[in-house]
Amino acid sequence: MGPWLCLLLLPLLAAAQQQQFMEYMERRVPLSPQERISQWHDQSSRYSTELRDFKNQVLGMLEAAEKEREAMRSEAENAAVRVDRLEREVDYLETQNPAPPCVEVDETLMEKQVAMAKKRKNEKYTKVTDCSDTIASIRAMKIQKRFGSTSGLWTKDAAGNSEKIYVFDGTSNDTVYVFPRLREFTLYSATRKAARIKLPYPWVGTGHLIYDGHLYYIRQQGSFQVIKFNLANKTVVDSSVFPAEEQIPVFGLSPFTYIEVAADEEGLWAIYATKEDEKNICLAKLDPTSLDIEQMWDTPCPRENAEGAFVVCGALHVVYNTRLPSRSRVQCVFDVSGTLAPEDASLIYFPKRYGSHSSMKYSPRERQIYAWDDGYQIIYRMEMKKKLEV
Repeated sequence: MGPWLCLLLLPLLAAAQQQQFMEYMERRVPLSPQERISQWHDQSSRYSTELRDFKNQVLGMLEAAEKEREAMRSEAENAAVRVDRLEREVDYLETQNPAPPCVEVDETLMEKQVAMAKKRKNEKYTKVTDCSDTIASIRAMKIQKRFGSTSGLWTKDAAGNSEKIYVFDGTSNDTVYVFPRLREFTLYSATRKAARIKLPYPWVGTGHLIYDGHLYYIRQQGSFQVIKFNLANKTVVDSSVFPAEEQIPVFGLSPFTYIEVAADEEGLWAIYATKEDEKNICLAKLDPTSLDIEQMWDTPCPRENAEGAFVVCGALHVVYNTRLPSRSRVQCVFDVSGTLAPEDASLIYFPKRYGSHSSMKYSPRERQIYAWDDGYQIIYRMEMKKKLEV
């Protein structure tokens, strides 16, 4: 090849190398800003589409879960209805096929008890404790809830340490509702949350009492009986025909209660009335073991306009109201031991609430009263003071 030809080929070779170099640099250098923005838009659009699809999928799953939850709630409600129906059927079968324990009354023994009680009638009572307190005032009141009928009874064990709440709804029934604590009774709105105790005989009135693991309740079968029922093994331990002739309602404003069984620091008491002295209320001391009447008193407290009563440290406190319910008040106090001076018996007023009390149960352990006022369950906490002894 001649020198002239080499000179002609040199520019062509330089141009080819330059083109290769440019292609190499384009491969090595990143995309331009415009291209990168376009690529980002493409990726963002793809991610948005995937996110929207995922969101739609999750919403579909949530809708399906909500439908399943509603179906389960409906099944639970139907199950609760069936359980309630089954409980009513069981209660009905029990009433149709009762198996009451045999409780017989020894009439001779009852006559001896009556004679002994009358022999000690109106004698001064010898106290078994050193309790010397009396009520000064109502320190506080708390309305727990509204439950059941306008008349009823709720209480704790007056002697034991149990926190259980016992509820007697109405003035004639045979089923007691039991709540484990006050909190559950306050929060629960349905009786199906409570345990139930089916009694062998229906009760009458609102004068019942829970004392040292036993229920003392009133049964009417011609005459009135006090039934002692063991709450642990659900059996009748003892019963006694109350030794009073021609009994009448003990409280003028509570015609459904003929005997009020009460407890205080001294033990068990029975508050009652008879036609023999139909104007005033009578009081008796009970033996909690045998149900014997240990002693009886005619009190000066009138039955008229009385709505309830309780005993504190051996002193009967009778609560009065009016036919058109107004403010309840303790207007008559009778101390069986004679240690309370008449001028020391405070005239105590209860806060005006709804109507009149159908039951008032004193708790000597807590120094408070569990009251049932026109369907409302109320706790009265009391301020105490020492008696000025006669």
